Amino acid sequence: MTFLPVSIFPAACDGFPIPVPNPGREVSGTVRTSVNDLTKGPDAVSMDVTQASSECEAVLETVGDAVICDRSFLEEILVGVVARGHVLVEDVPGTGKTLTARSVADALGLSFSRIQFTPDLLPADVTGTHVFNERERTFEFNEGPIFANIVLADEINRAPPKTQAALLEAMEEGQVTVDGETRQLPDPFFVIATQNPVEQEGTFPLPEAQVDRFLVKTAMGYPDEDGEIDLLRRRAGRETTSPSVESVLEPDQVDHLRSVPETIRVDDDLLEYVAALARETRTDGRVEVGVSPRGTQRLFEAARAYATIRGREYVTPDDIKRVAKPVLAHRLVLTPDATVNDVDKTRVVEGVLESVPVPTIE
Repeated sequence: MTFLPVSIFPAACDGFPIPVPNPGREVSGTVRTSVNDLTKGPDAVSMDVTQASSECEAVLETVGDAVICDRSFLEEILVGVVARGHVLVEDVPGTGKTLTARSVADALGLSFSRIQFTPDLLPADVTGTHVFNERERTFEFNEGPIFANIVLADEINRAPPKTQAALLEAMEEGQVTVDGETRQLPDPFFVIATQNPVEQEGTFPLPEAQVDRFLVKTAMGYPDEDGEIDLLRRRAGRETTSPSVESVLEPDQVDHLRSVPETIRVDDDLLEYVAALARETRTDGRVEVGVSPRGTQRLFEAARAYATIRGREYVTPDDIKRVAKPVLAHRLVLTPDATVNDVDKTRVVEGVLESVPVPTIE
């Protein structure tokens, strides 16, 4: 295994020799593409909002050429990338979730790994394990599929809670712990997790704490009639089963892109608006547990990311309203009565948006 000098990595990684992932290595239960080196050069140039928006538009168009889906769905995926969060997609098999994740990774110029979660999947199958090298008479760490920039955690709710917890640490800390050793994950690190609808058999419900770790929860849905016909036309026009996507960005550009939201201005009135939306969820009679302070912060971060995608140096009320449902709805815990009555969490958030006065921005 080859190691890079620690000094070329961010300060947060000091003290940890970071292994370079082995390109093309086969890992049981995963599909991997090549891995890009994410070192930053001394002459790295920052990115402004206009350039960031242009790059985001190029990514959306490139992925949209490969995947038949609503633009709003791709925007929500990209919000997760730009805001340094993770995305949970709940949908039935066969709607194109894997193709979407791989296409996003290819467009961003990042490495990609897919983990198929199953009831017998162990934490070591995700994080990696130590393997004895008979020639050297030493144990070497064999990286798991979690060591990639973009990881598709497919059917995450089919894995037992212990394995889900291993993914949770990776999502929250950007690192994994194996046999007492902590190892940093590639930067950037982004998880797109999918789950089957809860009514399907053989699933383990995600703990509330883990669901709250996802910045966005969204659904891809079925294409409309024209979209499905277009899907067939595209398939008839190529020899391979899946379309290919060209890289739009380089890894260092992705890092700059994810820094742009920190420059976006949010007026005090809008800060109060974000806080008011979160507080309103806690007073709704259908909600047992409302949005946490972490959820409030995530709404703020998602709004800045969406403003970046739209090319604005400031956040508007419409930006907040646009991302409120995918950011807040999955964080709500409904009362037993509301659950029995099939109350939709998205409808609850819509009611909150209608009841909280929208500030006027001059």
